[in-house]
Amino acid sequence: MTFRIKTLVATFVLASSVLAAPAFAQSTTLLNASYDVAREFYKDYNAAFVAHYKQATGKDVKIDQSHGGSSAQARSVADGLDADVVTMNTSTDVDFLAGVGVVAKDWPKKFPDNASPTTSTMLILVRNGNPKGIKDWDDLVKPGMQVVITNPKTGGNGRYAYLAAWGYVKKKGGTDAQAAEFVGKLFKNAPVLARGGRDATTAFLQRNIGDALITFESEVISIDREFGAGKVDAVYPSISVLAENPVAIVERTTTKKGTGELAKAYLDWLYSDEAQEIAAKHALRPRSPAVLKKYAATFKPLQLFTVQELFGSLGEAQKVHFNDGGQFDKLYTPGVK
Repeated sequence: MTFRIKTLVATFVLASSVLAAPAFAQSTTLLNASYDVAREFYKDYNAAFVAHYKQATGKDVKIDQSHGGSSAQARSVADGLDADVVTMNTSTDVDFLAGVGVVAKDWPKKFPDNASPTTSTMLILVRNGNPKGIKDWDDLVKPGMQVVITNPKTGGNGRYAYLAAWGYVKKKGGTDAQAAEFVGKLFKNAPVLARGGRDATTAFLQRNIGDALITFESEVISIDREFGAGKVDAVYPSISVLAENPVAIVERTTTKKGTGELAKAYLDWLYSDEAQEIAAKHALRPRSPAVLKKYAATFKPLQLFTVQELFGSLGEAQKVHFNDGGQFDKLYTPGVK
């Protein structure tokens, strides 16, 4: 009997250790909720980070991605999507999450450069050969022109397109009234408003809607890779907006999952030379001066203005232009041309 009891105990201990072993062997999983047109960049970045983290710590990690219009993504996280980090294209979406207690209120101070490891700008993409002869923002408001734009209500891509067009008029000496008239004409030329940047690209290329697409500079490379080189030409307008791509730890999730240290490492490494190189290869403008200089041929010079310069901040622009009843609602009525 004693021998049998000892055998049972030994068997139980062995079984327990076998059951426990996979828990220690399992990879830690991190979820990054991100904006639409960052899919290809984060696919490459995640693979590089996993290798870096393994080499640095000896630990395995798995990175999952969720992509969509940045504002829609922010709402999903606020509503319970257990993302460990958010990597957005406008600070207002991160501010929204800070306002509901999901990320730290001082999130811009948690990482360098206002917690924005990369920047971008808005370009005009046209069909191969530029059949409509589009050269600048003025061409997009001409009668009969059709322009594909992301809805500013659902994506930062659309908000930056709106602000770039508004700022173009202001930087040329125009009044706010003239800017409003100009942007109103632009959106009246939009046959559809896409939910996110990738939806806009799909409408333009797969559904063959529109004469031009307003989107982030980084989307040019993504289009070449997905649809084949030569499908679009990139038109660099004379003036455009500097767009920052902010990142933040979702403390609600990391506290629950115990992934705070990993989440910080994941976002910290975005500032590394290797990560900045990956960003540049995806036409995201790196913060590193050395890497930016190395890829000078990719990032053509153009006159850039900051949101702060003309609108005070993205938060102020959100209140004035994009909140319900704001300027955008006044100048754009769906279905009315």
